[in-house]
Amino acid sequence: MERIAEANSVVVIGLGRFGGALALELAAAGTEVLGIDMNEDVVQSFNGRLTHVVRADSTKEEALRQLSVHEFERAVVGIGSDLEASILTTSSLLRFKKPTIWAKAVSAAHGQILEQLGVEHVVRPEEDMGRRVAHLVRGAMLDYIEFEDGFAMVKTRPPKEALNKPLGMTGIRAKHHITVVAVKRRNSEWDYTTPQTVLNEDDEIIVAGATLAAERFAALI
Repeated sequence: MERIAEANSVVVIGLGRFGGALALELAAAGTEVLGIDMNEDVVQSFNGRLTHVVRADSTKEEALRQLSVHEFERAVVGIGSDLEASILTTSSLLRFKKPTIWAKAVSAAHGQILEQLGVEHVVRPEEDMGRRVAHLVRGAMLDYIEFEDGFAMVKTRPPKEALNKPLGMTGIRAKHHITVVAVKRRNSEWDYTTPQTVLNEDDEIIVAGATLAAERFAALI
């Protein structure tokens, strides 16, 4: 197999719903992707869609070495249905020391084990999506991203107090402890805001700030 362990390459181990979607998204963005899965049917379904896709037992360290996985800078473990396979695969990657690892966790216990092993990036897709959708259902937000340190970015519409005057004159930042960082006009592209930006009722905006502050601001519309 041609070696693809370059700087702009990622190995994705486990091509289920999460790993498969992630691998295809990376490939669409121009990233070279080595996909690995135990299921031959799954491997065949990705043939020609990723840079390379192979059937291999990722719990075997030697199999990963033969595929030059130890030379990759980034690795994603998308295995969720087999806890033992996830842990053994991740342990092998950690022994390689080189790849930065993202590993999927399907439960709190699974995530805790991965963190105790030393995985820097533990991904909890179902839990994270559940929290995100809950925020969208609960408020007036159009989209929502929360970071680990209690900071969030929210897509919403401007409240009345932010309309028809320059942002720098609204006092919003001091009053609500958030920053309006970008605006999208109707039939236009996203653009950064400035203190001189004037918002209209049908604009979409992106607000950044502490999670609760951003949520409260979005609820003003």
